[in-house]
Amino acid sequence: MLSRLGNLACACWKPVRRYARMNKDDGEDSSIDDSLLWCRDLDKHSFGEFSFAVVQANSVIEDQSQVEIGRDATYVGVYDGHGGPEAARFICDHLFLHLTSIARERSTISEDVLRGAFNATEDGFLTLVRRSFGIKPTIAAIGSCCLVGVIWRGTLYIANVGDSRAVLGSLGRSNNIVAEQLTADHNASSEDVRNELLSLHSDDSHILVKKNGVWRIKGIIQVSRSIGDAYLKKTEFSLDPSFPRFHLPEPLRRPVLTAEPSLYTRVLHKNDKFLIFASDGLWEHLSNQEAAAIVHNNPRAGIAKRLLRAALMEAARKMRIGYDDLKQRPKGDRRQIHDDISVVVMFLDHQVMGQNGSVPEMSIRGFSNTVGPSRFDIQGVT
Repeated sequence: MLSRLGNLACACWKPVRRYARMNKDDGEDSSIDDSLLWCRDLDKHSFGEFSFAVVQANSVIEDQSQVEIGRDATYVGVYDGHGGPEAARFICDHLFLHLTSIARERSTISEDVLRGAFNATEDGFLTLVRRSFGIKPTIAAIGSCCLVGVIWRGTLYIANVGDSRAVLGSLGRSNNIVAEQLTADHNASSEDVRNELLSLHSDDSHILVKKNGVWRIKGIIQVSRSIGDAYLKKTEFSLDPSFPRFHLPEPLRRPVLTAEPSLYTRVLHKNDKFLIFASDGLWEHLSNQEAAAIVHNNPRAGIAKRLLRAALMEAARKMRIGYDDLKQRPKGDRRQIHDDISVVVMFLDHQVMGQNGSVPEMSIRGFSNTVGPSRFDIQGVT
């Protein structure tokens, strides 16, 4: 029986200030702080342990992320905003609440429950856009990718819009680690996505426009699915030429973006060792296999932070600067080198599944220093 994910106690989080005890192979000068990097090195969840880290690049962080730990279930959410932080913040405040409410009503966790939570969150944000549009029209151009994972009764459920990614690390026949991408990237850089858009909008010669070598939908946005981005979904939110970045020369014939999630369900097996949930800023610099190898070949404590550092070092290398130089760049300037990045690594300890009475129930938000009790209270899901 799934007891409650609720009545949770918030943990207290502080940004990382020093790395005085780094291993020598970490490739960084421990005397230089990265005040824009936050982490939670290692904690317990319902089916093992997890590590959590976030790094800021934008002047105002647009990534939001959360981990919700119950006695019988674990929830992970990574929300990569664009155009502003409002959509990602809205998702962080509402999607989990919708999911737990629907799960209680239906007495189960399922793909339909996740789909219903996404739909309710999209509807709620569009209602907010409608109320705010007259005062702040640019809210119609704010959106967010949304990646959610739920582990319940040994089964993993995933829902995703956008290009954040979930990757599973499993042991292969030769005891090597094998990375399996569990989510589709809803991004116009994917040929499959471009073919889907061309099929759905065969009468629109400008549905895809290549700018500076990058495919963009209507010449504006790369992701094909999101929460928000109302101006690309409903004509009532069209922006006039005074907003040239978001102005469409022709009225929408039909929505060109959708909030319909891709869904995935998997019964977890003993060879499944860990999951990596991360925004696309990580995958821009690390392949699935590279990230899985880092997790597999290093200690658990601080592994999410280690993945972030690996991505940041690669971003610095591409820009032909040193990693120490990157760490001293202020927020805002950092965006020229890398994106906001959120990473959650969930280890799957099959021997403890079903023996989770000692796991503390927690509600954790990445990059947040807030402290206070959670009001989530879910019971009766069987």
